[in-house]
Amino acid sequence: MKKIRMAAALLVATVIVCFFSYRQSAGDLAVTAELTRYNATFLDVFDTRTEIVGYGASKEEFTAQVELLKEKLIYYNNLYDIYNDYEGMNNIKTINDNAGVAPVVVDEEIINLLKFSKDMYELTDGQVNIAMGSVLSIWHDYREHGMVDPDNATLPPMDRLVSASVYTDISHVKIDEEASTVYLEDPELSLDVGGIGKGYAVQKVADYAREIGMENVLISVGGNVCAVGEKIDGSKWRLGIQNPDMSSETEYSEKVDLKDECVVTSGNYQRYYMVDGVRYCHIVDPDTLMPADYFASVSIITDDSGMADALSTAVYNMPLEDGIAFVNGMDGVEAMWILEGGSIRYSDHFKEYIAE
Repeated sequence: MKKIRMAAALLVATVIVCFFSYRQSAGDLAVTAELTRYNATFLDVFDTRTEIVGYGASKEEFTAQVELLKEKLIYYNNLYDIYNDYEGMNNIKTINDNAGVAPVVVDEEIINLLKFSKDMYELTDGQVNIAMGSVLSIWHDYREHGMVDPDNATLPPMDRLVSASVYTDISHVKIDEEASTVYLEDPELSLDVGGIGKGYAVQKVADYAREIGMENVLISVGGNVCAVGEKIDGSKWRLGIQNPDMSSETEYSEKVDLKDECVVTSGNYQRYYMVDGVRYCHIVDPDTLMPADYFASVSIITDDSGMADALSTAVYNMPLEDGIAFVNGMDGVEAMWILEGGSIRYSDHFKEYIAE
């Protein structure tokens, strides 16, 4: 099979998604007089906006459930963080800090994430690579500087990127499940789970929501959206996928209806910086070591938020026909591509999700 071009994200891929009809509908009221529709928003997890929409017998009950979900999100945020230490916790940063030094005893959830990430590496012919930290950190620094001081924004030197790319071999990430340890054999290797960690965490929190009795809830963390069940009137959750042309009067490119499914979008219209009038987005192609520029955005729908997160980045970096063949070759995965200029392409069954 032709090697698929794709990227590892500097930061987690995002999409702006609107939940339609926040107020309780007549259909909802007809189902039960005991449950009321509520929504909650907070901004202090994963450095992004989180929104949760669901039902409860009272505002207090819903608020208590949301607090449990928030606690889980904070836990995953801290566990998968590559920049900060947390007291009493070995996280991804701890693993990176001990590269080439010693194995690190970690929580089972880190091991589960790394195993899942290795599965995504295999699924995409080696193109979803959480071991790209050495390259992504360089782009992160240049992008941050360019956003703070746009008049002096520059691109990373290619020779520096090439030198860093030598230290991205995922086979040097050693997982010992019996000892519950992770060891980076290469002292120059570092993990960056930004292209998969948030989506994986959203899926885990969605599963937890079911465990605590939230059977009808919509969870959005920075645009990683997971629909648990459906609305209590039996209709699906309706979402608007952001038009990447921010100057357009048309706010949403499509509206989709979901039940027990997730949607994640990667795009070039939110996280980017400009150098000499050219836009460089946050998604970096590991083959060219440069930000990809095939599309304005790619949206993935599937039943697992972690997979949707990884695949949205992957497909964003594939040439169109390669991406279409890749998605159409997988069961239960659909995609929508928005090209520069606004034209749209779909995988074989994506249109089945589009709201009438």
